[in-house]
Amino acid sequence: MNGTPVWKNNELRYGPLGSSCVHICVDMQRLFAEPTEWQMPWLKKVLPTIVELVAAHPAQTLFTRFIPAQSPGQGTGMWAHYYERWESMTIEELGAPMIDLVPQLASFAPPAKGFDKHVYSPWIGTDLNEHLRAACVDTIVISGGETDVCVQATVMGAIDWGFRTILATDALCSSSDEAHDALMAFYQGRLGEQLETASAETIRRNWR
Repeated sequence: MNGTPVWKNNELRYGPLGSSCVHICVDMQRLFAEPTEWQMPWLKKVLPTIVELVAAHPAQTLFTRFIPAQSPGQGTGMWAHYYERWESMTIEELGAPMIDLVPQLASFAPPAKGFDKHVYSPWIGTDLNEHLRAACVDTIVISGGETDVCVQATVMGAIDWGFRTILATDALCSSSDEAHDALMAFYQGRLGEQLETASAETIRRNWR
């Protein structure tokens, strides 16, 4: 994350957080942390910050996991092509344990809950929205990776469903500095009315 600017917007302009808030931690899994073709070098750097955020409210944390295809070429439409290209990242090649959460976070589940997905968005093919509505959740804090892929899909879905959405700016990781910076500018410049951005410490301090 060398050279990545510190984002100046660091306040919760719609007020403190409470029992109607959950933290969605996106795809902090071994296949992204360990030496694979999808490794995110920043992951280990932001992991302590994410652990602190999870530890503050483990029962109000949801972990998503990206589940790759079982074998090369498996999937619908262009996903089949995708897993021909990324044959090395199929479960058959990686081994099932690689889709697990990193050990530092796995210990929080339970009480934290998990949602598995086969695409970038956790809102497709899951009952995530129904689960949140049943729990009377109206606010979502988002951390994890990648800033410009699965985090982006999580953010846009949360906004579309009408949740108050807060991005933990120092608890994000990507494999691309350029894409991370571009998305942070997009989040703050284009989504300013529907997305709040703040540090994990600011979020913890304002979450009762």
